[in-house]
Amino acid sequence: MMQVHRIAVNKKITMRADCIALRCRRFAPMLGAIGKGNGGRRTDMAENEGKNDRSGIQVLSRAAAILRILRDSQSGMSLGQIASKTGLPRSTVQRITAALVDEGFVLNAPDGRGLRLGPELSAFAGAAQYNVVEYCRLFLTELTQKTGETADLSVMRGVGMTFLDQVPGTHRLTTLSKVDEVFPLTTTANGRSCLAELPRQEAIDLIEAEWARNGINGDLAALLAKLDTIGKVGLAYDLDEHSAGISAIGFAFRDWGGTLHAISVPLPSTRFQEVKATVEAALLVTRRDVTNLIAQ
Repeated sequence: MMQVHRIAVNKKITMRADCIALRCRRFAPMLGAIGKGNGGRRTDMAENEGKNDRSGIQVLSRAAAILRILRDSQSGMSLGQIASKTGLPRSTVQRITAALVDEGFVLNAPDGRGLRLGPELSAFAGAAQYNVVEYCRLFLTELTQKTGETADLSVMRGVGMTFLDQVPGTHRLTTLSKVDEVFPLTTTANGRSCLAELPRQEAIDLIEAEWARNGINGDLAALLAKLDTIGKVGLAYDLDEHSAGISAIGFAFRDWGGTLHAISVPLPSTRFQEVKATVEAALLVTRRDVTNLIAQ
């Protein structure tokens, strides 16, 4: 199994903070020794620098905590909610998020629902997604070899599922999607599998928002029951619900930074019942292998 390089944004922030802390520990004795031979003036300077470094590390740690909280909330959060989740004073959260907004890492949600992750993180996320694609490509290939069907990798971005990679099936009649194509959450196997991984209220907010945008009067209780089943069995289904004539099975997983992804197998509905058991078995094996990979 290939060794994983964890490169999520919050990991990068933590690693940088750790590096600063290591420098402080490494050079503190040297600075102290210099200070003793110069009337204590350099000792004071070293102490001040040490305090500044520790303060900087604390700010980085708090900023990382805020980014993680926002990462796990697709619908946005208020300052009070962030403060409650992180245990930080509201005034501290306000100062840090203001700086993050200035840098583009956080933005004010257009619907007035607080703060959410900003566009500047896309560059970091793009680098991370490349590695997810790289490491999952083997799993997609194996899925196609086992089932003869197309295998997809997608990521949950905002209010939809964005396709990252695909290995086409071997049948003459197969299903294909374009990389970067965006699909809904409520009617697709990959979208439903990700919804099932979210806190219930967050999932409800996303469901209702999608239905409102598309003028759909959906049955919330029925969909939530499906999400409960998905959570128990580990697989989600789309039976002619997103596109007529196409069905799919998929599962969700979180990458090393906690971002939700999904691997799914779409296929013509005319072939679905015939290969359903084979696809389910192959996906469950892949789900186990991906989980083990992420846990390394």
